[in-house]
Amino acid sequence: MSEVKVPIIRVARDPSLTAIVQRCVPLFYCAGADLVLDRPSHVRAGSSLSWFGARLALVQDDANFLVLIDPESFDVETITLPAGEAGLRQFDDQRGNKQFKLDLEACTTVPVPDGELLLAFGSGSTARREQILIVSGSDACEFTLQHAQKLYAQLRAFTAFAGSELNIEGAIFQDGYIRLLNRGNGSPQGDLLPVNATADLNWNTLSPYLYDPENQPPPQLQNIRQYDLGTLNGLNLTFTDATVTRQGILFSAAAEDSPDATSDGIVTGSALGILDHEPRWIELRNPDEALFTGKVEGICASREDEKRLFLVVDADDPALPCELCEVQLSGRW
Repeated sequence: MSEVKVPIIRVARDPSLTAIVQRCVPLFYCAGADLVLDRPSHVRAGSSLSWFGARLALVQDDANFLVLIDPESFDVETITLPAGEAGLRQFDDQRGNKQFKLDLEACTTVPVPDGELLLAFGSGSTARREQILIVSGSDACEFTLQHAQKLYAQLRAFTAFAGSELNIEGAIFQDGYIRLLNRGNGSPQGDLLPVNATADLNWNTLSPYLYDPENQPPPQLQNIRQYDLGTLNGLNLTFTDATVTRQGILFSAAAEDSPDATSDGIVTGSALGILDHEPRWIELRNPDEALFTGKVEGICASREDEKRLFLVVDADDPALPCELCEVQLSGRW
């Protein structure tokens, strides 16, 4: 599939835009820690955000708990996902079990006739990370973890989308399609380079595959696009999430010195941008206009104010809680 040629869209910094972080709230579970479930007292990771019913759903890449956040009180409830290797639900370098994590890095909500489905995608950065979490009913929250090897094999085969290392970091649902965002922070592999890219999957084809992956074919990738996001503080910006707003599709990106798609690195800042019309971005700043240096991993539009966003910031430190931040936009978004 490497011979497929796709357009490369250059996304420039637009100084007419502003994105100011108004406040950040550390996230702690209302129920506290549970040693039996291997749950800490804090939400240790945050990798993507999406509305699910009246709450914000947050998925974690290295902890097997789905988080549901009240957007008014910031109260945090959790749905316990199946335990992993050795009955554990936390995975990191300190424990020496990082290779066993689900690595759920992208989520989106799909309207269906009887309500909503929350889909959370594994990054696909390793063969173990090819599962998709399907959650139905924002109150009862019944879920399935589905292995999706055929879909991920196809994503990886389209190197115009996957580049040198597949790393799904964002997902949105719009107009009957799931759009996936690949993060271009991989290491080069021969002639292949890492790419920031998007591709669309038809929901009417993806849905039957998710419920019967052995007998149904995965959807073909459509509308592949590559993006050159430029640099921030000398480091390449790479996609970390996206959300649909009235202005268009907004994305988050981080400037991280990571050697490959599975390793963390020093972060020097994050940016928010828009993919529609004239793609452009601006770096995040604090109210005093100093550069905001946190690593934004998730983004979700507010339902109350079209120029306000929720962000999740992950310190990549299992001892620290991730933070839910509110951001005010101004300018020609």
